[in-house]
Amino acid sequence: MPWQQKIRYLIGKPVGISLTNGQGTAGILCGTSGSKLLVIEYLYQAQFTLKQYDFYMIQDINGFPPCQNQQPLY
Repeated sequence: MPWQQKIRYLIGKPVGISLTNGQGTAGILCGTSGSKLLVIEYLYQAQFTLKQYDFYMIQDINGFPPCQNQQPLY
C-alpha cells in the first residue's frame, strides 16, 4: 500500500518514517497540512517539537508494532 494511503489509519499513533535521503525519524503522526506531514518528535527532557515533512521527502511510513510481552518486567 502506498504510504499516502496509510496516513488516515496512523494519525495519533507512533510511526517510523523513512526519508528519501536515507535518514529516518520517529514520532506521533498528527496529520497533514497541505502537502506536509505533521509529526510530534521528542527533543530532550520534557520537550517535544512539531516537525513538518514535505511529501516529496518521504519514502515510506509505518506504524510501530505492538509490544510482544504485556507482562510487567521486574
